[in-house]
Amino acid sequence: MSAPELKSNIHKIVESIESEQLLQSVYDFLKSREKTSRIWDSLTTEQQQEVMLAYEESEDESNLIDRDQFFKSK
Repeated sequence: MSAPELKSNIHKIVESIESEQLLQSVYDFLKSREKTSRIWDSLTTEQQQEVMLAYEESEDESNLIDRDQFFKSK
C-alpha cells in the first residue's frame, strides 16, 4: 500500500472513532512517534535495513531471549 493510501485509510479509521479516550490514545501514540521518525530519517539506508532485518527476525520467538537471561549476560 502506498503512503497516500495508508494516510487515507488512517484518516477514515480516525474519522470513524467516537471515543474521546481512544482518540486521545491514538493521538498520544502518533505524537510519541514523531521523535522516532526523526531518528529513523537520520539513519543511513544500510542502518535502516539492519533495523528492519532485526525486526523481522524478532517475529520468530525462537530468536528471542527473555529479559532475565539478557541482563545476566551483561
